[in-house]
Amino acid sequence: MDPLSQDEIARYQRHILLPEIGGAGQQKLKTSRVLVIGAGGLGSPVLQYLAAAGVGTVGIADDDHVSLSNLQRQVIHDSGTIGEMKTQSAADAIARLNPHVRVVRFEERFSAEMAALHLPRFDLLIDGSDNFDTRYAAADAAELARLPLVTGAVGRFDGSLTVLKPYETGADGNPLPRYRDLFPAAPPPGLVPSCAEAGIVGALTGVIGTLMAMEAIKLLTGIGEPLVGRLLLYDSLSARFDTVKYKRRATEKTG
Repeated sequence: MDPLSQDEIARYQRHILLPEIGGAGQQKLKTSRVLVIGAGGLGSPVLQYLAAAGVGTVGIADDDHVSLSNLQRQVIHDSGTIGEMKTQSAADAIARLNPHVRVVRFEERFSAEMAALHLPRFDLLIDGSDNFDTRYAAADAAELARLPLVTGAVGRFDGSLTVLKPYETGADGNPLPRYRDLFPAAPPPGLVPSCAEAGIVGALTGVIGTLMAMEAIKLLTGIGEPLVGRLLLYDSLSARFDTVKYKRRATEKTG
């Protein structure tokens, strides 16, 4: 295990001063490998804060290009990167922010096939996608790989996030919940409008994405109480946070 260099010790001094993290926790971040789905509204702050925190290897899965309409909320990109692959634009931004972070680019949509090939190389999955197909695929893949999943979503003025570890049992001995315990089925196509159709406040994605990065740091360093079995809801118009608890649904017995 490579020790922290003098440059890294100076860079992460405010982390190291925290007894809950310290040098040992910073070393955990340095050796961690995190795959982030999407370099968009949620992925932008996630990637920026993971890189700033010193996560050693960050994977980015996204098959889209930067467009002008992205820049209102996807703050890892800028006017000079319009037309570039988002993975490349994000990787360049991360390199400017922290040269100690290694970026692995996957210029493809996240899928079960992609996950089977690449996910075992990582310690944690973060889903910043904007569609239910990818969210269910991410949840299934993370459970199969026995990796924690941080997943978030945003609407026009509201957002939510949770942490999933369904391959483990809780303090009561029961299995921890799955994504489908929270959302049993995707809504019919067209029922939930996209941000391109309904609009979205750019700063909202920063709030939820930053909270997702915080959950990731907690999981990687082993501190605090992650949002397992709890859905954190944020209403930006009323400046209100609420938490909803949820559990593994009972399975029907046959025979």
